[in-house]
Amino acid sequence: MDFYIDTANLDDIREIAHWGILKGATTNPTLLSRETGDYSKILQEICSLVGGPVSAEVLSEEAAGMVSEATQLAGLHENIVIKLPMSSEGLRAAGELKKRDIKTNVTLVFSANQALLAATAGATYVSPFVGRLDDIGHDSSVVLSDIVEIFSVNRISTKVIAASIRHPLHVTQAALLGCDIATIPPAVFKKMLKHPLTDIGIESFKRDWEKAQARAQEAVQN
Repeated sequence: MDFYIDTANLDDIREIAHWGILKGATTNPTLLSRETGDYSKILQEICSLVGGPVSAEVLSEEAAGMVSEATQLAGLHENIVIKLPMSSEGLRAAGELKKRDIKTNVTLVFSANQALLAATAGATYVSPFVGRLDDIGHDSSVVLSDIVEIFSVNRISTKVIAASIRHPLHVTQAALLGCDIATIPPAVFKKMLKHPLTDIGIESFKRDWEKAQARAQEAVQN
């Protein structure tokens, strides 16, 4: 499973990119609205930092407008993927953009049927929102499992991006269920990195080494 980062903050992306684990990034209007500067330049910088697909979302609600926006966004960088809403107009836009060889990511997916419709329309990626499903008392693992199985059984090439990740357990769940990608907020990446036993072990190794060095120094002096 590939790791994408879900943010438009360049400092956070630089930090996690330095770990050497990122394969892409996802943004949306909300994430971009939190940043200052030219949004086009921010997207181009993200593309250069992650070196893989970067999802940028359209704002139009009609297919023609989505396609027009998508054409402009795709011109920013070869790695730009167009994020489209899960709607009838979004499906129409996905089909048209596929004809133009522009990759798409259908977002705000909450059911297996929605994912199947998006894939059939020509979406390159579908993004089921696991956190938002759990927020309303649904079991997101069931939805993810159904999508992955349907795509596998029907040999659908559309990739599944587990999105709306709230905590590390969502990442584990996505990997176990066979998702192609998990797009993860910076804060969750940092939680994944940490474990109290790791910190205790590092401190113990350091302390034992310092004691050994002190004994060696004492033996030299004596």
